[in-house]
Amino acid sequence: MNTKLHALADANGRPLSFFMTAGQVSDYTGAAALLDDLPKAQWLLGDRGYDADWFRDALQAKGIQPCIPGRKSRNEPVKYDKRRYRRRSRIEIMFGRLKDWRRIATRYDRCPTAFFSAITLAATVIFWL
Repeated sequence: MNTKLHALADANGRPLSFFMTAGQVSDYTGAAALLDDLPKAQWLLGDRGYDADWFRDALQAKGIQPCIPGRKSRNEPVKYDKRRYRRRSRIEIMFGRLKDWRRIATRYDRCPTAFFSAITLAATVIFWL
């Protein structure tokens, strides 16, 4: 079983919302699912997997400035704030801290619901208690 975990995090790297998809599903699916959960923010940092014109337009409609580098296959490069993009490491650190829990790192649970529950429990204990 292969899964992808999509997360919304605040400026401090604390998770606010999660969405899990199958491993072979595009990142656009996770982006579309989390679009409604977006809090009021000035910037959204994301990796190249979330680079899509419709996603950028949806963020701009909500008043959020995207800081997402363009895919390598784009014909014309997309401008983004490289200094601000370096702060994305906080999100990577959040995923690393979640994987400190052995149950999450090795994915003992076969049932996606039980695995997602373990992720939310770990996030609550690590970041919010």
